[in-house]
Amino acid sequence: MDFRDRHVVVTGGTRGIGKGIASVFARNGARVLITGRDSDVARAAAEELDALAADPGEVSFIQADVSSREDCRRVAANALERLGGIDVLCANAGIFPEARLEDLTESDLDQVFGTNLKGTVLSVQACLPALTESGRGRVILTSSITGPITGFPGWTHYGASKAGVISLVQTTAYSLSGTGVRINAICPGLIETGMTKPIFDNARERGTDGKIGQLNPLKRAGQPHELAAMGLFLASDEASYVNGQAIPVDGGLTASMPYTGKPI
Repeated sequence: MDFRDRHVVVTGGTRGIGKGIASVFARNGARVLITGRDSDVARAAAEELDALAADPGEVSFIQADVSSREDCRRVAANALERLGGIDVLCANAGIFPEARLEDLTESDLDQVFGTNLKGTVLSVQACLPALTESGRGRVILTSSITGPITGFPGWTHYGASKAGVISLVQTTAYSLSGTGVRINAICPGLIETGMTKPIFDNARERGTDGKIGQLNPLKRAGQPHELAAMGLFLASDEASYVNGQAIPVDGGLTASMPYTGKPI
């Protein structure tokens, strides 16, 4: 796909899924602005992504905390200045801390909802004028199968925040009626990233890493580039009639009840 005339903002684009999304857009010619809380990490990621870009010099970064309205507005203004517009917003920034329901503190709730849900809302709000003006605005949010589609014990607040992201997609699709802006969400299953590293490390320590991903029909975990491919499709003209949807990319885990392949 040719995205040489597209301007893309990826929040949380310094690592994991966000970095994979930024990479695939850059390799397909887009001008990309990534955000991250740590400026040194963001700078290093931008340099790495730019080396892979179809046109060198097309990937830049800005330090920002999406839970801050001021920072989100600064990201949008920076994108207009550096890129010349915003055609695609990939609101990906998120955190994945573990905490059981009975142990949740107000601080836990504020942190997770502030980044995963509030931060997503603020990012969309800040970029929306430019996306509308573009005439071909595309919004892609990173949700999860955990919460809106399935439950996962130990991540109650995370799941609830990601369920909110899907509700945001559905309501926003209607509120943007007539603007030409499309909004959709990607719902990852188990993807191997820095965020999920503890899950993989614990399994390897126990010698059970061979069981990772065995509940889905593909019998494996996913990789960031496999999520990124869906993001590229949703931003493309080929997905022109896909709007207001939450699409699982999970190896088939949510397609049916888990089946081991052995007779019951």
